[in-house]
Amino acid sequence: MKEKLLDLLACPSCGGDILLAYASKYEEKEIIEAILSCKKCSREYKVERGVPRFADLEKIDEDKAETAENFGWQWTHFTQEDEKYAEQFLGWLQPVKPEFFKDKIVLEGGCGKGRHTSLAANWGAKEVVGIDLSIAVESAFQATKHLPNVHIIQADIFKLPLKKAFDYAFSVGVLHHTPDPKKSFLSLASKVKKGGAISAWIYGAENNEWITRFVDPIRTGFTSKINQPTLYQLSKLPTLGVFLASKLLYKPLNKTSKPLANKLFYNDYLNHLGTFGWREQHNIVFDHLVAPTAFYISKEEFETWWKEIEAQNVEIIWHNQNSWCGFGEIVNSK
Repeated sequence: MKEKLLDLLACPSCGGDILLAYASKYEEKEIIEAILSCKKCSREYKVERGVPRFADLEKIDEDKAETAENFGWQWTHFTQEDEKYAEQFLGWLQPVKPEFFKDKIVLEGGCGKGRHTSLAANWGAKEVVGIDLSIAVESAFQATKHLPNVHIIQADIFKLPLKKAFDYAFSVGVLHHTPDPKKSFLSLASKVKKGGAISAWIYGAENNEWITRFVDPIRTGFTSKINQPTLYQLSKLPTLGVFLASKLLYKPLNKTSKPLANKLFYNDYLNHLGTFGWREQHNIVFDHLVAPTAFYISKEEFETWWKEIEAQNVEIIWHNQNSWCGFGEIVNSK
């Protein structure tokens, strides 16, 4: 934890300022072990292994704990980097471009292993705060601690330990895995100050009926219940099918005969997957099978989120014909 993070922290219980009570271990400019204290209510929070801990996984709701455990394992094992991450990230953030981040204080809702956190920092953000409920914060901290403008926090997205001080907030592929996607979106938006903006990428209900009908029962009843190392091995079988189809059919056909390719099942998405190698495709398949909770949200429902925060200049974009990208500007400070 970098000491300047204190300027952005607020007690998740009472909203009071967070102070550094004492630190017992430093590594260069990072506080590795410490106790933080709320100036208002005197509650204390630990900094462990460089990460402020505002969530007790033993006391949170069962569905949150299960999701945190499953995704936490994933992001401490799929730690690879891919040159396509930047392009993929921008696809989810449409219409945002890299220059949009410059000099902004940015909040990421659900940072996983920190790959998007790093991109935001390298694109010129003044400060980037990545929060995650799971032990993925361990990987995220190790991946970003060398960046002077990055901060990683373990926290519940429904109880963010932060001030309303952010110019931009985004969440990619996280909100639909929470018990209440809209509520988590509103929580994230509540930390964006007037004149700021927010982006969200979520699974779409449209064109995903085959998943909700056939894949979801397997995910909820079996794959999300077994231990992660076993699922890691089992998920290699469907990954093989996706990998061969995307590499040998979808990607070549999209290059040689786009009209014919457009007739293929789930073409946009599987053609997109064809740009990735085995490791990343395995990660994506595992990601779909490991989640205890997953909501598929219609455009109509998604639009209500933006109306509730009274966002302006809202853009909702259909991505790969299976998901929704949303962007809006915050004009009222509630």
